[in-house]
Amino acid sequence: MPRYFLGLDSSTQSLTALIIDPAAGSVVHETTVVYDRELPRYGTRHGVLPDADPRVVHAPPLMWAEALDLVFRRLHDEGAPLDRIAAVSGSGQQHGSVYGSERFPEALNGLDRQRGLAGSISGTLSRTTAPVWMDSSTAAECEEITRALGGAAAVAEATGSAAFERFTGPQIRRFHKTDPEAYEKTAHIALVSSFMASLLLGRPAPIDHGDGAGMNLMDIRQRRWHGKALAATAPDLERKLPPLTPPDAVLGPVHPYFSRTAGLPSDAQVVAWSGDNPCSLAGLGLVETGRHAVSCGTSDTYFGFMPECHTDPRAEGHIFGAPTGDYMSLICFKNGSLARERVRDAFGYDWEAFSAALRRTPPGNHGRIMLPYFEPEIVPRVAGAGIRRKGLDENDADANCRAVVEAQMMSMRLHSAWMGSRPRELYATGGASANREILQVMADVHGCLVTRFRAGNSAALGAALRGAHAFAAASGEACDWQTLTAPFLDPDPELAANPRPESAAVYEDLIRAYADFEQEALA
Repeated sequence: MPRYFLGLDSSTQSLTALIIDPAAGSVVHETTVVYDRELPRYGTRHGVLPDADPRVVHAPPLMWAEALDLVFRRLHDEGAPLDRIAAVSGSGQQHGSVYGSERFPEALNGLDRQRGLAGSISGTLSRTTAPVWMDSSTAAECEEITRALGGAAAVAEATGSAAFERFTGPQIRRFHKTDPEAYEKTAHIALVSSFMASLLLGRPAPIDHGDGAGMNLMDIRQRRWHGKALAATAPDLERKLPPLTPPDAVLGPVHPYFSRTAGLPSDAQVVAWSGDNPCSLAGLGLVETGRHAVSCGTSDTYFGFMPECHTDPRAEGHIFGAPTGDYMSLICFKNGSLARERVRDAFGYDWEAFSAALRRTPPGNHGRIMLPYFEPEIVPRVAGAGIRRKGLDENDADANCRAVVEAQMMSMRLHSAWMGSRPRELYATGGASANREILQVMADVHGCLVTRFRAGNSAALGAALRGAHAFAAASGEACDWQTLTAPFLDPDPELAANPRPESAAVYEDLIRAYADFEQEALA
């Protein structure tokens, strides 16, 4: 009888469950619970709670717990083979934090079928809401941590990233400052990933190195809590944090609650959960040097495998732990689809007209350049919005369409140079990855093959693959990452883009002009 592995993705707006059969290289079952639609009593919009202050973005942890009950019930009702699950792991939206009182472990141990997961832990949280990755209320706390550790570059060198508002350390510091009494009553601080793993285990779970790196609290090289970073964040913090653990740690069997309510085998093992970014790395097969990915979403992200740790000297990028035990690099560009849509809409185009504009204009755009900062930018750091053009008529619709895409791709190439290796292949995901012309610009600027996968939820798939790999390793079975992930990579040949030599040569010159224009604008 084949062994199956369950991956769960606790994302901002939903909880997805995905079951794989590694021996067959196939997805066996997949289902999703959408918070707003199916758990409306928590009052979320797009998975988060409305707040009068737009900088404050929280979500209710009890909603995530109830969603875990609901997704298992749905898997059972849909006939998913839960009785064959050998191990379960998961992905959590990175940086979010959950705060438990000293009664939290006892509640986990006593999970009650009649009360459900949410009812079992209700009243044991010292903070009823959890700040998530979208929260930007901690600018002052970031500045305080940065000063204490000697500057942004020093923070990045120590923890893998400069102090960012959405990161967990600054969020903990703000909690300590604004509600010191509740902070004092907090005995257990979890990430979204370790909170969900704790529910499955029936006891507080450790934080894996991948997700721990997104806190501004972990020594990125030694993979242990960084003493100075802890001291700069909040008092008595190390006592409140769980231990750190390798990404392939098998934590133990599921709590009997899940055998009784969901039909999981009593010996099904829980593998340490990680963040959505590290799990997506595994789900996209980025397990060796030379493979990077671009996620084209509201914000664009550029990420890839990194065998050895070296941080960004400009403190713009991030280093996280990878599922393989190595590292991953990541850069986030705020003006992603947001900027492409603003240009499209300014000229009354739809996406087909936008694509046609890219076909009508030449690579390099006759040297016409745009800096598309429709919103304050993360990389490079641009505090105020503002569009800048060089040799580009703001009323030339087609040239502006090409300029925004070329700028985004050249910025990715320019600001990823610190990673130390040019990609030999790029994997494109996200909405804009379905646009053949955008992929062609990406291939020409980066000078490599660009491939788009048909696979959907890379984080849930990555979680399931992590579970399968850890289970095999713990069982003494041979299991290398390339062999494990290869069958699940399903490229779409119609959307593959090869670099055109004549176009790549144009961009070798244009990127230098772009870099000079960017420096001039930033100065």
